[in-house]
Amino acid sequence: MRRIVLDTETTGLYPEQGHRIIEIAAIELEGRKVTQKHFHHYIDPEREVDEGAAKVHGFTWDMLRGRAKFADIAGSFLEFVDGAELIIHNAPFDMGFLNHELKLMGLPALQNVVTDTLKVARDMHPGKKNSLDALCSRYEIDNTHRTLHGALLDTELLAEVYFAMTRGQKSLLGDDDVAVVRAPAVFTLDTSRPVVRVLRASDEELAMHAQQLADIDKASKGACLWKAMGEA
Repeated sequence: MRRIVLDTETTGLYPEQGHRIIEIAAIELEGRKVTQKHFHHYIDPEREVDEGAAKVHGFTWDMLRGRAKFADIAGSFLEFVDGAELIIHNAPFDMGFLNHELKLMGLPALQNVVTDTLKVARDMHPGKKNSLDALCSRYEIDNTHRTLHGALLDTELLAEVYFAMTRGQKSLLGDDDVAVVRAPAVFTLDTSRPVVRVLRASDEELAMHAQQLADIDKASKGACLWKAMGEA
């Protein structure tokens, strides 16, 4: 059976409250290697991104407007994962969102075999932290470049975590004598991160700001630090 490591980023936590997928990434494993076959898209969620979610992955709706909608990429996604075992960290979350998106299109839920690496990790390391970052630290996998969550990067890290957790378990992989290859996969499909939109203050807004500082300075008898810094 093909194995695919999958991750999503979303506008919030609960699909039943109308939250949507904004990024989806899936990479294929062959034995204990990451292949060149992958699927990756940023998605226009057609709604605002919750502030808490934006702090996690760094995306806003403005950054995603005009991207493909989930319905536009659903066919190619289903073709890519068809018949594969899906390896997901905290699988109920991602599967819940994927099946919600398919339901909105009138399509049936995914029937793939799913391995939840969070459950595997909790069984192996009870009572310890088992987030992706914690597992990277435990298995000495370099994740220093992971400053924000991102589906594409997280699938690659999760693949390495999965290899580390299942090393020596022939019943799972059947090819334990093959060395783990820890070279990054090469991604070429839609990997450009949306450009951050910079909103500059207008002349009118700058004038209002200057007046507000002047008022504060007058009221505080020249003790306005912001005004003093601006004049330095």
